[in-house]
Amino acid sequence: MNQRSSVTPTPAQEQAALAWLSLLHDQPSSGDQATFSQWLQADPAHVQAYAQAQVVWELSEQPARTLAAEDAIALQGLLHAMDRSKLRTRRRWSTGLALAASMLLAVALGAGWQPGRWVEDLGADYVSAPGQVRTVTLADQSQVTLDADSAIAVDFSHGERHVQLRRGAGFFHVSHHAQPFVVAAGQGEARVLGTQFEVRLQTDGAQVTVLSGRVGVTAAQDAPQQVLGAGEQMAYGNGDAQQRHSVDSEAQLAWRQGWLNYYHAPLADVVADLRRYFPGRIVLLSDELAARRVSGRFPSKDPQAVLDALQAALGFEQHHVLGRLIVLR
Repeated sequence: MNQRSSVTPTPAQEQAALAWLSLLHDQPSSGDQATFSQWLQADPAHVQAYAQAQVVWELSEQPARTLAAEDAIALQGLLHAMDRSKLRTRRRWSTGLALAASMLLAVALGAGWQPGRWVEDLGADYVSAPGQVRTVTLADQSQVTLDADSAIAVDFSHGERHVQLRRGAGFFHVSHHAQPFVVAAGQGEARVLGTQFEVRLQTDGAQVTVLSGRVGVTAAQDAPQQVLGAGEQMAYGNGDAQQRHSVDSEAQLAWRQGWLNYYHAPLADVVADLRRYFPGRIVLLSDELAARRVSGRFPSKDPQAVLDALQAALGFEQHHVLGRLIVLR
Protein backbone atom coordinates (compact mmCIF):
# COMPACT_ATOMS: atom_id res chain seq x y z
CA MET A 1 0.00 0.00 0.00
CA ASN A 2 1.22 3.50 -0.77
CA GLN A 3 2.15 5.00 2.59
CA ARG A 4 1.61 8.58 1.49
CA SER A 5 -2.00 8.02 0.42
CA SER A 6 -2.86 6.25 3.69
CA VAL A 7 -1.70 8.89 6.17
CA THR A 8 -4.19 11.19 7.84
CA PRO A 9 -2.90 14.59 8.98
CA THR A 10 -3.65 15.72 12.51
CA PRO A 11 -5.52 19.00 13.08
CA ALA A 12 -2.22 20.57 14.17
CA GLN A 13 -0.56 19.46 10.93
CA GLU A 14 -3.47 20.83 8.90
CA GLN A 15 -3.15 24.17 10.68
CA ALA A 16 0.60 24.17 10.04
CA ALA A 17 -0.01 23.49 6.35
CA LEU A 18 -2.38 26.45 6.10
CA ALA A 19 0.15 28.63 7.89
CA TRP A 20 2.85 27.61 5.41
CA LEU A 21 0.53 28.26 2.47
CA SER A 22 -0.18 31.76 3.77
CA LEU A 23 3.51 32.50 4.42
CA LEU A 24 4.63 31.27 1.02
CA HIS A 25 1.99 33.36 -0.70
CA ASP A 26 3.06 36.54 1.10
CA GLN A 27 6.80 37.09 0.46
CA PRO A 28 8.98 34.22 1.65
CA SER A 29 12.72 34.50 2.09
CA SER A 30 15.08 31.84 0.81
CA GLY A 31 15.35 30.66 4.41
CA ASP A 32 11.58 30.32 4.67
CA GLN A 33 11.52 28.19 1.52
CA ALA A 34 14.34 25.97 2.78
CA THR A 35 12.61 25.49 6.14
CA PHE A 36 9.34 24.71 4.36
CA SER A 37 11.04 22.06 2.21
CA GLN A 38 12.46 20.44 5.36
CA TRP A 39 9.03 20.49 7.03
CA LEU A 40 7.39 19.01 3.93
CA GLN A 41 9.86 16.13 3.72
CA ALA A 42 9.84 15.35 7.45
CA ASP A 43 6.52 13.45 7.46
CA PRO A 44 4.24 12.05 4.71
CA ALA A 45 1.32 13.56 6.64
CA HIS A 46 2.81 17.00 6.00
CA VAL A 47 2.62 16.37 2.25
CA GLN A 48 -0.99 15.23 2.58
CA ALA A 49 -1.92 18.21 4.76
CA TYR A 50 -0.33 20.69 2.37
CA ALA A 51 -2.02 19.07 -0.64
CA GLN A 52 -5.39 19.36 1.10
CA ALA A 53 -4.76 23.00 2.01
CA GLN A 54 -3.77 23.73 -1.59
CA VAL A 55 -6.96 22.18 -2.95
CA VAL A 56 -9.10 24.27 -0.62
CA TRP A 57 -7.26 27.43 -1.58
CA GLU A 58 -7.40 26.66 -5.31
CA LEU A 59 -11.14 25.97 -5.12
CA SER A 60 -11.64 29.41 -3.57
CA GLU A 61 -9.75 31.20 -6.35
CA GLN A 62 -12.32 31.03 -9.17
CA PRO A 63 -15.30 32.15 -7.05
CA ALA A 64 -13.23 35.05 -5.73
CA ARG A 65 -12.18 36.02 -9.26
CA THR A 66 -15.81 35.92 -10.41
CA LEU A 67 -16.85 38.01 -7.43
CA ALA A 68 -14.14 40.54 -8.19
CA ALA A 69 -15.32 40.87 -11.81
CA GLU A 70 -18.95 41.25 -10.81
CA ASP A 71 -18.17 43.76 -8.08
CA ALA A 72 -15.82 46.08 -9.99
CA ILE A 73 -18.56 48.73 -10.07
CA ALA A 74 -19.19 48.20 -6.38
CA LEU A 75 -15.51 48.85 -5.67
CA GLN A 76 -15.74 52.10 -7.59
CA GLY A 77 -18.68 53.05 -5.43
CA LEU A 78 -16.85 52.04 -2.28
CA LEU A 79 -13.88 54.21 -3.11
CA HIS A 80 -16.15 57.14 -3.93
CA ALA A 81 -17.87 56.68 -0.59
CA MET A 82 -14.51 56.55 1.19
CA ASP A 83 -13.70 59.96 -0.33
CA ARG A 84 -16.60 61.34 1.72
CA SER A 85 -15.71 59.42 4.88
CA LYS A 86 -15.43 62.54 7.02
CA LEU A 87 -19.19 62.97 6.74
CA ARG A 88 -19.92 59.50 8.07
CA THR A 89 -20.49 58.35 11.60
CA ARG A 90 -17.99 56.03 13.28
CA ARG A 91 -20.37 53.08 12.93
CA ARG A 92 -20.94 53.60 9.23
CA TRP A 93 -17.18 54.00 8.65
CA SER A 94 -16.55 50.71 10.47
CA THR A 95 -19.04 49.04 8.12
CA GLY A 96 -17.18 50.56 5.19
CA LEU A 97 -13.89 49.12 6.44
CA ALA A 98 -15.43 45.66 6.72
CA LEU A 99 -16.66 45.95 3.13
CA ALA A 100 -13.25 47.20 2.05
CA ALA A 101 -11.62 44.13 3.59
CA SER A 102 -13.99 41.84 1.69
CA MET A 103 -13.41 43.72 -1.53
CA LEU A 104 -9.64 43.58 -0.99
CA LEU A 105 -9.75 39.77 -0.89
CA ALA A 106 -11.93 39.57 -3.99
CA VAL A 107 -9.91 42.06 -6.03
CA ALA A 108 -6.56 40.64 -4.93
CA LEU A 109 -7.57 37.18 -6.09
CA GLY A 110 -9.23 38.49 -9.24
CA ALA A 111 -6.20 40.61 -10.14
CA GLY A 112 -4.04 37.66 -11.04
CA TRP A 113 -2.83 36.06 -7.81
CA GLN A 114 -2.06 32.39 -8.40
CA PRO A 115 -1.93 30.32 -5.21
CA GLY A 116 -0.45 27.38 -7.11
CA ARG A 117 2.74 29.30 -7.83
CA TRP A 118 4.48 28.19 -4.64
CA VAL A 119 3.74 24.52 -5.27
CA GLU A 120 5.32 24.94 -8.72
CA ASP A 121 8.31 26.63 -7.07
CA LEU A 122 8.99 23.47 -5.06
CA GLY A 123 10.38 22.03 -8.32
CA ALA A 124 12.39 25.17 -9.09
CA ASP A 125 16.09 25.41 -8.26
CA TYR A 126 16.26 29.20 -8.01
CA VAL A 127 13.50 31.65 -7.09
CA SER A 128 13.42 35.43 -6.64
CA ALA A 129 10.83 37.06 -4.42
CA PRO A 130 8.71 40.09 -5.41
CA GLY A 131 11.02 43.11 -5.45
CA GLN A 132 14.19 40.97 -5.48
CA VAL A 133 16.62 40.83 -8.44
CA ARG A 134 18.92 37.88 -7.87
CA THR A 135 22.03 36.60 -9.69
CA VAL A 136 23.05 32.94 -9.41
CA THR A 137 25.99 30.99 -10.85
CA LEU A 138 25.20 27.61 -12.38
CA ALA A 139 27.39 24.50 -12.34
CA ASP A 140 28.96 25.36 -15.73
CA GLN A 141 29.81 28.89 -14.46
CA SER A 142 27.04 30.45 -16.53
CA GLN A 143 25.25 33.22 -14.66
CA VAL A 144 21.51 33.88 -14.50
CA THR A 145 20.05 37.13 -13.22
CA LEU A 146 16.43 36.59 -12.20
CA ASP A 147 14.06 39.53 -12.45
CA ALA A 148 11.77 40.10 -9.48
CA ASP A 149 9.21 37.34 -8.86
CA SER A 150 10.85 34.76 -11.16
CA ALA A 151 11.75 31.07 -10.98
CA ILE A 152 13.86 28.59 -12.97
CA ALA A 153 14.57 24.86 -12.87
CA VAL A 154 18.00 23.61 -14.03
CA ASP A 155 18.96 20.19 -15.45
CA PHE A 156 22.44 19.47 -16.83
CA SER A 157 22.09 15.67 -16.82
CA HIS A 158 21.02 14.74 -20.37
CA GLY A 159 23.80 15.92 -22.66
CA GLU A 160 22.72 19.54 -22.71
CA ARG A 161 22.45 22.42 -20.28
CA HIS A 162 18.69 22.80 -19.88
CA VAL A 163 16.91 25.58 -17.99
CA GLN A 164 13.14 25.90 -17.66
CA LEU A 165 11.81 29.39 -17.03
CA ARG A 166 8.83 28.79 -14.76
CA ARG A 167 7.87 32.36 -13.97
CA GLY A 168 8.98 35.90 -14.72
CA ALA A 169 12.22 36.59 -16.60
CA GLY A 170 15.90 35.68 -16.57
CA PHE A 171 18.99 37.25 -18.12
CA PHE A 172 21.52 34.57 -19.12
CA HIS A 173 25.27 35.08 -19.46
CA VAL A 174 26.21 31.70 -20.91
CA SER A 175 29.71 30.28 -20.61
CA HIS A 176 31.27 28.66 -23.68
CA HIS A 177 30.92 24.89 -23.48
CA ALA A 178 30.65 21.89 -25.79
CA GLN A 179 27.11 21.23 -24.62
CA PRO A 180 24.34 23.50 -25.97
CA PHE A 181 22.51 25.75 -23.51
CA VAL A 182 18.71 25.64 -23.84
CA VAL A 183 16.13 27.84 -22.10
CA ALA A 184 12.58 26.48 -22.35
CA ALA A 185 9.71 28.93 -21.84
CA GLY A 186 6.09 28.27 -22.74
CA GLN A 187 5.93 25.97 -25.75
CA GLY A 188 9.19 27.25 -27.25
CA GLU A 189 12.87 27.48 -26.44
CA ALA A 190 16.03 29.53 -26.98
CA ARG A 191 19.22 27.59 -27.83
CA VAL A 192 22.79 28.98 -27.68
CA LEU A 193 26.45 28.03 -27.22
CA GLY A 194 27.71 31.22 -25.58
CA THR A 195 26.02 34.60 -25.39
CA GLN A 196 24.06 37.10 -23.27
CA PHE A 197 20.29 37.24 -23.63
CA GLU A 198 16.99 37.55 -21.77
CA VAL A 199 13.95 35.27 -21.86
CA ARG A 200 10.73 36.74 -20.45
CA LEU A 201 7.47 34.86 -20.05
CA GLN A 202 4.36 36.54 -21.43
CA THR A 203 0.66 35.72 -21.30
CA ASP A 204 0.68 33.21 -24.16
CA GLY A 205 4.39 32.54 -24.64
CA ALA A 206 7.70 34.33 -24.21
CA GLN A 207 9.93 37.11 -25.52
CA VAL A 208 13.66 36.74 -26.24
CA THR A 209 16.04 39.74 -26.30
CA VAL A 210 19.70 39.32 -27.29
CA LEU A 211 22.42 41.55 -25.84
CA SER A 212 25.39 39.80 -27.50
CA GLY A 213 26.03 36.64 -29.52
CA ARG A 214 23.43 34.63 -31.42
CA VAL A 215 20.36 32.76 -30.18
CA GLY A 216 18.21 30.29 -32.09
CA VAL A 217 14.55 30.60 -31.11
CA THR A 218 11.76 28.13 -31.88
CA ALA A 219 8.13 28.87 -31.04
CA ALA A 220 7.17 25.21 -30.52
CA GLN A 221 8.50 21.70 -30.98
CA ASP A 222 9.37 21.03 -34.65
CA ALA A 223 8.77 24.72 -35.52
CA PRO A 224 11.35 26.46 -37.76
CA GLN A 225 14.15 28.23 -35.94
CA GLN A 226 14.83 31.97 -36.18
CA VAL A 227 18.34 33.17 -35.34
CA LEU A 228 18.59 36.42 -33.39
CA GLY A 229 21.74 38.52 -33.17
CA ALA A 230 22.82 41.28 -30.83
CA GLY A 231 20.21 44.01 -30.44
CA GLU A 232 17.37 41.87 -31.77
CA GLN A 233 14.15 40.69 -30.13
CA MET A 234 11.39 38.23 -30.94
CA ALA A 235 8.22 37.10 -29.20
CA TYR A 236 6.27 33.89 -29.66
CA GLY A 237 3.02 32.45 -28.37
CA ASN A 238 0.59 29.60 -29.00
CA GLY A 239 3.12 27.98 -31.32
CA ASP A 240 3.49 31.03 -33.59
CA ALA A 241 6.56 33.28 -33.84
CA GLN A 242 6.45 36.99 -34.50
CA GLN A 243 8.93 38.66 -36.81
CA ARG A 244 12.25 39.48 -35.18
CA HIS A 245 13.11 43.19 -34.94
CA SER A 246 15.82 45.53 -33.69
CA VAL A 247 15.65 46.99 -30.17
CA ASP A 248 17.82 48.99 -27.78
CA SER A 249 18.74 45.90 -25.79
CA GLU A 250 20.69 47.85 -23.15
CA ALA A 251 17.58 49.93 -22.40
CA GLN A 252 15.31 46.88 -22.49
CA LEU A 253 17.53 45.05 -19.99
CA ALA A 254 18.16 47.97 -17.62
CA TRP A 255 16.06 46.25 -14.94
CA ARG A 256 19.29 44.49 -13.97
CA GLN A 257 20.56 47.86 -12.76
CA GLY A 258 17.24 48.78 -11.12
CA TRP A 259 15.66 50.79 -13.95
CA LEU A 260 12.52 50.33 -16.04
CA ASN A 261 12.59 52.09 -19.43
CA TYR A 262 9.52 52.75 -21.57
CA TYR A 263 8.80 54.46 -24.85
CA HIS A 264 5.12 54.91 -25.69
CA ALA A 265 4.25 51.84 -23.63
CA PRO A 266 0.66 51.30 -22.41
CA LEU A 267 0.21 52.13 -18.75
CA ALA A 268 -1.12 48.57 -18.32
CA ASP A 269 2.32 47.21 -19.25
CA VAL A 270 4.06 49.55 -16.82
CA VAL A 271 1.72 48.53 -13.99
CA ALA A 272 2.28 44.86 -14.82
CA ASP A 273 6.01 45.40 -14.31
CA LEU A 274 5.51 47.35 -11.09
CA ARG A 275 3.41 44.51 -9.66
CA ARG A 276 6.52 42.33 -9.58
CA TYR A 277 8.24 44.86 -7.33
CA PHE A 278 5.31 45.73 -5.06
CA PRO A 279 4.56 43.43 -2.07
CA GLY A 280 0.80 43.76 -2.50
CA ARG A 281 -1.57 44.30 -5.43
CA ILE A 282 -1.90 47.14 -7.94
CA VAL A 283 -5.23 47.21 -9.79
CA LEU A 284 -6.22 49.30 -12.81
CA LEU A 285 -9.98 49.88 -12.95
CA SER A 286 -10.15 51.88 -16.19
CA ASP A 287 -9.53 50.45 -19.67
CA GLU A 288 -9.04 54.00 -20.97
CA LEU A 289 -6.39 54.66 -18.34
CA ALA A 290 -4.72 51.30 -19.04
CA ALA A 291 -4.31 52.29 -22.70
CA ARG A 292 -2.63 55.64 -21.95
CA ARG A 293 0.93 55.78 -23.27
CA VAL A 294 3.97 56.23 -21.05
CA SER A 295 7.58 57.18 -21.83
CA GLY A 296 10.30 57.52 -19.26
CA ARG A 297 12.93 55.93 -17.05
CA PHE A 298 11.79 54.83 -13.59
CA PRO A 299 13.42 53.18 -10.55
CA SER A 300 12.09 49.65 -10.09
CA LYS A 301 12.94 49.60 -6.36
CA ASP A 302 10.31 52.23 -5.51
CA PRO A 303 6.99 51.37 -7.20
CA GLN A 304 5.13 53.96 -5.13
CA ALA A 305 7.43 56.76 -6.38
CA VAL A 306 6.82 55.59 -9.95
CA LEU A 307 3.05 55.66 -9.44
CA ASP A 308 3.30 59.15 -7.93
CA ALA A 309 5.26 60.38 -10.95
CA LEU A 310 2.80 58.78 -13.37
CA GLN A 311 -0.12 60.25 -11.42
CA ALA A 312 1.36 63.75 -11.79
CA ALA A 313 1.79 63.23 -15.53
CA LEU A 314 -1.47 61.43 -16.36
CA GLY A 315 -3.81 62.81 -13.70
CA PHE A 316 -5.34 59.55 -12.42
CA GLU A 317 -6.37 58.84 -8.83
CA GLN A 318 -4.69 56.46 -6.39
CA HIS A 319 -6.52 54.80 -3.53
CA HIS A 320 -4.72 52.73 -0.89
CA VAL A 321 -6.80 50.03 0.80
CA LEU A 322 -5.60 48.31 4.00
CA GLY A 323 -1.96 48.94 3.10
CA ARG A 324 -1.82 46.06 0.58
CA LEU A 325 -3.88 47.23 -2.37
CA ILE A 326 -3.40 50.25 -4.63
CA VAL A 327 -6.33 51.02 -6.92
CA LEU A 328 -5.78 53.30 -9.93
CA ARG A 329 -8.74 54.97 -11.60
